[in-house]
Amino acid sequence: MKDLKVIHSYLETQAAACFKVLYDRYVGRIYAKCISMLKDDALAQDATQEIFTKVFLNLSRFKEQSRFSTWVYSITYNYCIDYLRRKKKQKDLFSDDMEQAPDLAEEEVSDKIIFEIELDQLEQVLQEIPDSDRMVLLMKYQDRMSIKEIADIIGKTESAVKMKIKRAKAKAQETRQALFPQPIM
Repeated sequence: MKDLKVIHSYLETQAAACFKVLYDRYVGRIYAKCISMLKDDALAQDATQEIFTKVFLNLSRFKEQSRFSTWVYSITYNYCIDYLRRKKKQKDLFSDDMEQAPDLAEEEVSDKIIFEIELDQLEQVLQEIPDSDRMVLLMKYQDRMSIKEIADIIGKTESAVKMKIKRAKAKAQETRQALFPQPIM
């Protein structure tokens, strides 16, 4: 059964079996996103359950303006980003150091930059860049989402998403150069 049919059936009958179909279909994907964002198994498991609670409580609000998977991904992304923001805010309360945003050049940053980073370096670079930058790069390159899908998920315009991706790539490049300086020949 397709997602929309399962959703309509659940909304009409409130049959737990229908929601279980959706749960079984998406639990792995949601957990994978949570673990990639939160970097902690216990947090990811808790987040997955919280996200399914949100999906369950808000299923009647799904307006079919996007695919169900995009709607669920949006809830997942927003939940994890909100968690990371709260965590950062708490950390900042105890820290006097405030980071300044880097002044990025207006030149286009090529996708080649991301693809040239070796896997072990890429993992370290992704750990060092801000969470929102990491997430937008993962959505674009790992999940192969379109600019429109990313815009729908993070609630920004397509041009804002393009700029965010551009800045995230620049930040990744800058971080790689700082972590792995190239020897001068």
